[in-house]
Amino acid sequence: MKPRAVQAASAPPVRADIMDFTDEQLERYARHIVLKEVGGEGQKALLKARVLVIGAGGLGSPLLLYLAAAGVGTIGIVDDDRVALSNLQRQIVYGSDDLAQRKVDAARDRLQALNPDVKIERHVLRLDETNARDIVKNYDLVADGSDNFATRLTVNDACVALGKTLVSAAIASYDGQIATFKPHAGKGLPCYRCFVPDLPGEDADRTCADTGILGAVAGVVGSLQALEVIKEITGIGDSLAGKLMIFDGLSMRTRLISLPKEPDCPVCRKVTEQ
Repeated sequence: MKPRAVQAASAPPVRADIMDFTDEQLERYARHIVLKEVGGEGQKALLKARVLVIGAGGLGSPLLLYLAAAGVGTIGIVDDDRVALSNLQRQIVYGSDDLAQRKVDAARDRLQALNPDVKIERHVLRLDETNARDIVKNYDLVADGSDNFATRLTVNDACVALGKTLVSAAIASYDGQIATFKPHAGKGLPCYRCFVPDLPGEDADRTCADTGILGAVAGVVGSLQALEVIKEITGIGDSLAGKLMIFDGLSMRTRLISLPKEPDCPVCRKVTEQ
């Protein structure tokens, strides 16, 4: 009896969307690539993306860590502060050895240790009307985790003028909120000034030092902000544009409310009229 011929198994076809990755990248980003909504094309978009993060504090820490881990190719960090002992309760990108270092330097070292693929650009300053546009124009998307309304409004105005998507988040005590603003993407979509037209009263700018903050709340909201940034880059899921997500850490509840466009907004009305 003649032995049956053994047919050689054919090699699986090479996926075109992953041909440009190195072996190390295929392993590092494997859990993204197997997601059908992300895949190789989504990971390539992340590697090519340039994201500017405003504030390397309680929100910025988890945001920066997850963006770097996800492979966002270039991350700009805006912060002029130094690491203090009281930061470590919530600003998890830093350690005790980083005390007194500039936050942008300590964050850069931590992020590059996490993922050498990522390029970190440091901006040791506070954004204001004199420098915001010059910095924002070099990035695809802005994630704002600043702790005062003056900066938030300045960032918004620069993003609207330059047609950049803004993912904004804020925290206080046990609560947080997050929204995406991109009026350039649709006539009915608001900007941040449709939500907060002008500087609120002095009490509105109370900081974590004034009111306190449960550290894990910063982690939750900063992680949600990172998720929203990743969604905007890859085009997956539903955008928070035109909506505000509110997180209550004590009740573990979230609410999603609509943010209408203000027809007379002096900033984004110009975008609609173009």
